[in-house]
Amino acid sequence: MVGPVLLLVGTLLRSPFNFFFPDQLRAVVEHPDLMRAAYTAFLAGNVVMWAAVAFLVQRIGAKNPRWAAWGGMLVTIGLFERTFHAGVDQAAFSATRQLGVDGATELVAKGYGELHLFSFLSFTIMFGWFVLAFGAYRSGALGKIRSVALATMGLLPLGVLKGTEVMSIVGTAGLCLALVPLGIQVLRELPRPTRKNVLTAVPVALGLGALAVLSTLG
Repeated sequence: MVGPVLLLVGTLLRSPFNFFFPDQLRAVVEHPDLMRAAYTAFLAGNVVMWAAVAFLVQRIGAKNPRWAAWGGMLVTIGLFERTFHAGVDQAAFSATRQLGVDGATELVAKGYGELHLFSFLSFTIMFGWFVLAFGAYRSGALGKIRSVALATMGLLPLGVLKGTEVMSIVGTAGLCLALVPLGIQVLRELPRPTRKNVLTAVPVALGLGALAVLSTLG
């Protein structure tokens, strides 16, 4: 439930700005808080999507294990690649503070086409969603409409410092339509947490929060 919503929120937050990287870098300087929130929401959504994909793969695998394996593998690699892109985005944002917009734009332009491991795996970002959606339909894990909605995620543009266009909104909204109702259904099926579960979760959450703060200290 959380992953698709965060992806949609991040997509909508950066929608006022032109799609290509020079304009995205300019927007980072002119609207730093908004752009930081947009890219952070998208990154967080992308990372937590692994859980949604793993759960959907489990449901598909009950009837169509091959479609589940291929769809899950391709989509997960695509999620890894988008996370890699987010790291490059962050480095470019930092460059705007050190070099200014023009300097950062020139730096990104010079390295934009350089080959790396994920250059050879870019097809997974888009193609994986089509395979997963077909497997979801064939297995009955999702109905026809929600399977098509899941497939629209394959239309989401890929690459470094990409802003929002119409298909970005279509893809992330389609993902919400496909998976959020499934998440609600699963929550309704699960047993309610006990008092002991809640009391255990509080110190665990505080401990993880403390580790998160420590992690920022280098």
